[in-house]
Amino acid sequence: SVIEVFFPSCCATAESGLLIGHWIPEQNSAVILAVVHFPFIPGQVKQYLSEVQQVTQVNTCVLGSWTNSKQEKEEVLNKFLEDLSSIFSHEPWIQLSKESDSKVWSCYIFQKHPSSPMEDEFILVYYDQRKVMLSQLHTADNQATSADHKRNDASKLAAVFDTVAESKILFMTDRYDDGPIKLTHWQSEGVEASIIVELMKQASGQLPLILKGLQVIVRGIRCFCRVLKFWPLSFIWSKLSTCEQLGHRLEHLQLISSNKKAQNQTQLMRKANTFVSLLVDMALGILLMSWLYRENRIGQLADTLIPVADHIAKELQDLLQWLMGVPAGLKMNRALDQVLGRFFLYHIHLWISYIHLMSPFIERILWYVGLSACLGLTVMLSILSDIIALLTFHIYCFYVYGARLYCLKIYGLSSLWRLFRGKKWNVLRQRVDSCSYDLDQLFIGTLLFTILLFLLPTTALYYLVFTLLRLLVVVVQGLIHLLVDLIDSLPLYSVILRLCRSYRLAAGVKFRVLEQNAGKPLRLLMQINPLSYGSVVQTYRLPSCACYPKDSWSALCKKLFVGELIYPWKHKGEKQD
Repeated sequence: SVIEVFFPSCCATAESGLLIGHWIPEQNSAVILAVVHFPFIPGQVKQYLSEVQQVTQVNTCVLGSWTNSKQEKEEVLNKFLEDLSSIFSHEPWIQLSKESDSKVWSCYIFQKHPSSPMEDEFILVYYDQRKVMLSQLHTADNQATSADHKRNDASKLAAVFDTVAESKILFMTDRYDDGPIKLTHWQSEGVEASIIVELMKQASGQLPLILKGLQVIVRGIRCFCRVLKFWPLSFIWSKLSTCEQLGHRLEHLQLISSNKKAQNQTQLMRKANTFVSLLVDMALGILLMSWLYRENRIGQLADTLIPVADHIAKELQDLLQWLMGVPAGLKMNRALDQVLGRFFLYHIHLWISYIHLMSPFIERILWYVGLSACLGLTVMLSILSDIIALLTFHIYCFYVYGARLYCLKIYGLSSLWRLFRGKKWNVLRQRVDSCSYDLDQLFIGTLLFTILLFLLPTTALYYLVFTLLRLLVVVVQGLIHLLVDLIDSLPLYSVILRLCRSYRLAAGVKFRVLEQNAGKPLRLLMQINPLSYGSVVQTYRLPSCACYPKDSWSALCKKLFVGELIYPWKHKGEKQD
């Protein structure tokens, strides 16, 4: 049989002693966690290991002995270490030794009751104990395309990673402790720390007060939000992107201020990603706010807004005058063309009057809107999307009028076309059935069909023009929503962690052969393969507040062809017309 021994590379220079670790019988492998070196009392070692086992719930025991042959009296020491196998009765007993001034290692197994007469083969795997303890292994167990042997390998690696990660309490003892047990592991020279970590520990004393104050603020906002659930405030809340984004950020604040401890690594990473996303969002918003209020940029923006609105209205008037003539040489129905053109021109006149009526207050409105950037860049972008929707409301009205009129004619023509074929739409059964019509019905149907057919080109041209304008506005708003969704859902903490400490997010491991000689154990070096950036984003992507339906291209083209209204005034849960 093959016995795998995972040995920490930090213990390669340790003095002779006992190997402490965890034996995994299902995999026939041993995970070495530390080396206990002399002097020690066996009873104290057993008591210490039992205490560690109670805390970590990991079956930690003495797996064997470690001999570093650079010491004197090597034969006496080897004999003493062999005798310890009778005190620490672990089956099998692993004996590792390193020859003096050489990289040659030897490994022996002592079993009182061997399971097979054949000699065991050894694979000695070196691993970086610090990286394995801090890393999170992302296995592919949920992929249907993974083979069974790959799943088994992933489970073996997960068992090794979990054993090291759950034994953190064992690594809290360093050589400066006055305890009776002296250990060698990755923190044996002193517990790892840094100035930043220590400063954060000192500053974390005020953290409970900050969280308590944040919880009070969140409760107050939630009580205020309950008022918005009543009509018509609930209707306005569901239509404005700003309100949706504020509700989404409120959920983030509630998650961050929660006292509930994360149950697993995924919840912890989500909390950290949410906190960093909110922090970066507010920092970008404050930078934007400082830029807006510098050199009177708010006043310059207000002075530019009115001329731009007038220019857009002037272009729309010219477009309507072109449609009321002979657009592109097309012969339109003059009566319907004049009625539609004057109707839309009157709306533009009302819109220009409304804009000039609001012009004295626009600078003050923009000044207060700019203050909302302190809530985050995403809130500011959502307000920008709503401002665009308000400034182009007349275009939306034109699109709705044209779409409804065009849709009415399309459905009228389809109904009359069924009349010519002796068919009708059965509302109860939701299907087309045969039907017999008399002469008067066919005559009236022919007249209506002819009228609608000859009026259709004029209506279709107005619908086409205003649909293109509406789609232009939708594309601009869609780009803004995509940017907001990117900031909301991008796992910045995970990406930074992948950039700075790639071993923390492990996709798997790779092995490099160090030694392969006859009569000697095969020695491998285990190295961590980090997750790719795409996998990091896909695994830890945060949920966004995208509330609009994502129609396929075919469904969108069908809606445009029959004149149904499109994004953004319809939400996922609403009934479609």
